[in-house]
Amino acid sequence: MSVGNRYFDELFAQSADPWSFRERWYEQRKRALTLACLPRRRYRSVFEPGCANGELSAELATRCERLLCCDTAAAAVSLAEQRLQPFAHAQVFQGRLPRDWPDQRFDLIVLSEIGYYLDAAALSHLIRQALRSLTPDGQLLACHWRPPIAGCPLDAGQVHDQLHRQLQLPRLLEHQEADFMLDLWSREADSVATLEGLR
Repeated sequence: MSVGNRYFDELFAQSADPWSFRERWYEQRKRALTLACLPRRRYRSVFEPGCANGELSAELATRCERLLCCDTAAAAVSLAEQRLQPFAHAQVFQGRLPRDWPDQRFDLIVLSEIGYYLDAAALSHLIRQALRSLTPDGQLLACHWRPPIAGCPLDAGQVHDQLHRQLQLPRLLEHQEADFMLDLWSREADSVATLEGLR
C-alpha cells in the first residue's frame, strides 16, 4: 500500500524542512549533481511531483521557461509557493499522485525522492501518466535514497528497475553511490557532445 497523506502532513507539522534540505551538505550536493546531470541547459516545461518545501524546485526554475510543482501536503505547497515567489513562471498545486497528474506536456519530469512512497501498482500508473505527458524529445530524471525506508513499499532499486522496464526509453545517465541513485531516460538518445556537433 502507498504511504498515506497523513504521514506527510505530520512531517510538515513538525518542521518546515523535515529532511533538512537547506542545511545538510548531503542534500546540497545531491541537488547540485541532479542539476549537473540534466543534459540540456534549458527546458521548455518541467514538472516536479513531490516538491516538498521547494528547495530543488527553486534550482529547476532557473533552468526552464515554465515549472509546475506538486505536493500532497498543504503545508509543503505553501512553503514551496513562498520559495518560488521570485519565479513568475513557476506554479505549485496540491494533489495526490498518480490520481491528480496534470493534463499537460513536459520536456522534463523530475521524480526526486517520491517513487518509493508508492506501491508497485501506483508507481506503474504514475509511469504511464509520465509517458503520456512527455513531449517527443522529453526526458525523465529519477533520484532516490538507496537505504531502506521504514514503512515504504519499495526501495530505490525497485523504483528505478520499474521505471526502466516501463519507460522503455534510452537511459542516458546512470549514477550510483552508497546513499542514492540517479538515472535519466530520454526520448532523444543523442549525447550532449553529439548534439553540439562534437562527435
